[in-house]
Amino acid sequence: VVMQAGRIVESGAVAEVMSAPSHPYTRKLLDSVPGRHGFAAPEAVESRDEAPLLRVSNVSKVYFGQPRLFSKAPQEQLRAVDDASFTLRRGETLGIVGESGSGKSTLARMLLGLDAPTEGTIEFEGRNLTGATAAETFKIRRRMQFVFQDPTASLNPRMTIQQIVAEPWAIHQGVLPREQWRARVAELLEMVGLKAEHADRHPHQFSGGQRQRIAIARSLALNPDLIVCDEAVSALDVSIQAQVIDLLKELRRELGLSYVFIAHDLALVRDFATSVIVMYRGKIVEQGPTAEVYGAPRHDYTRRLLAASGAETGSKAA
Repeated sequence: VVMQAGRIVESGAVAEVMSAPSHPYTRKLLDSVPGRHGFAAPEAVESRDEAPLLRVSNVSKVYFGQPRLFSKAPQEQLRAVDDASFTLRRGETLGIVGESGSGKSTLARMLLGLDAPTEGTIEFEGRNLTGATAAETFKIRRRMQFVFQDPTASLNPRMTIQQIVAEPWAIHQGVLPREQWRARVAELLEMVGLKAEHADRHPHQFSGGQRQRIAIARSLALNPDLIVCDEAVSALDVSIQAQVIDLLKELRRELGLSYVFIAHDLALVRDFATSVIVMYRGKIVEQGPTAEVYGAPRHDYTRRLLAASGAETGSKAA
């Protein structure tokens, strides 16, 4: 059953509806699914800078268990991320894939300084983030934004959408004059598929997908160089998801914006990312350009992931 605006617009056997949809809305939904008509060739990345925007070198995150009283047994350790290294250039989208518990979100949190690495270094434009002062970190965070997986937890329920999207300008003063906040919030909301009049509402008045679009609008407020997206579009229906991905692609082309894009949807990552990291039990087991990793995976775990998702087949001209 396919529903639109509260009405059933089409129904029938799965094979019939999926292979020969009769309603325009059904066709629109199916056409929005990544890989349905093959995958486009990845966009070329023309970086203006030789040095990488982000460099991660031998980063590990170890969590230690509680020591047992009067016990000589060694303290238990969990290596959530184990010796991860990679680089990210300006204008590039790095997809990170792997099963739940593989260390993807822990790695993302360390990139933004929300968690401190136990070992290794993280550099942004050559500056070591792990050794930065509070003032240096504050300046850098203006250029690095995060879109969390759960928009309900990341949006203050007592604030209006206007206040939520404008909050970065209140924290980083001097970015945008206050008299321009209202108009800019309206632009950002419309940019992510919402309406300007939504600015006076509160988060509980929106669906989960709409709340995530609000979070994306907030992440764009400071015109960052890097956005870390942790399952940022998983709550959106496929048509809105396609619109948001197209928006992120457009921003990447126009502004040279870079992304670290974490997702379970391997077809979506193949459609969006220019390079890919595959994580398994805290380790990076494979990485490289998207076409290479999806077209000729070397690690057995990568092959199993791709076989399960069906994202290893199909291509189309850009």
